[in-house]
Amino acid sequence: MATIGTLGAQQRRAMLQERLNRDGALRLDDIAAELAVSAMTVRRDLDEMEAEGLLRRVRGGAISISGPRPFDERRAVRARAKQVIATKALALIPQSGAIALDASTTTGTIATTIGQRDGLSVVTNSFENFICLRSIPGVTGVLTGGESEPKTESLVGLLACQGAASVLYSRFFSSASAVDPSLGSSEVSLDESQVKQAFAGAARETILCVDSSKLDDQSIAVSFNLRDVSLLITELDPRDSRLDAYREHVELL
Repeated sequence: MATIGTLGAQQRRAMLQERLNRDGALRLDDIAAELAVSAMTVRRDLDEMEAEGLLRRVRGGAISISGPRPFDERRAVRARAKQVIATKALALIPQSGAIALDASTTTGTIATTIGQRDGLSVVTNSFENFICLRSIPGVTGVLTGGESEPKTESLVGLLACQGAASVLYSRFFSSASAVDPSLGSSEVSLDESQVKQAFAGAARETILCVDSSKLDDQSIAVSFNLRDVSLLITELDPRDSRLDAYREHVELL
């Protein structure tokens, strides 16, 4: 088993993120001493985490980013992982018929990859995703309507749920705030999870699209048990050991 000083970059950054979530700030020298690595190593970790939108660098360390962030800023967080997920999802998007995308920036990245279709309707509860869909030839973007949810910039509430449930979809592509192998996916608000459940109830298949930073975690409101999910897409190779806990619950891509 690896000692503190021999942790890999991903393990170190997971520890840094956990400490940042707990304390709200990190002191570079203190973290370097605790992890038994050089200050340069920690500085590189913090710089890369800032580039992914996970924290804000300050003199001598870093601080957490608090409060809701704009959609474009959130889309830049772990952008490379989201692009890999979108590339995998692209093969599952039909030429015609109807699919649904939730209001996440992960499915927003999927929306940017769809490309020309032959009469595909895409329903979403995200105004930003709807705007993206409007410019794609052969794609009709449909917005559910509803009330604005400030934490996620999504549309929620009764009207959003009714809009989500009013179309029959071949597939619903959803992200999540967190995913646990036993408890399933969860969201930052009950309103958000209710709209996702309305989409899923009208879809033949629900495809859960999350980057690996969301794994082995829990948020506030339960959305889906993994037995109700047809496929879990991450940026990881499906054989990656980080997915071992999920294999018996859901198919992996």
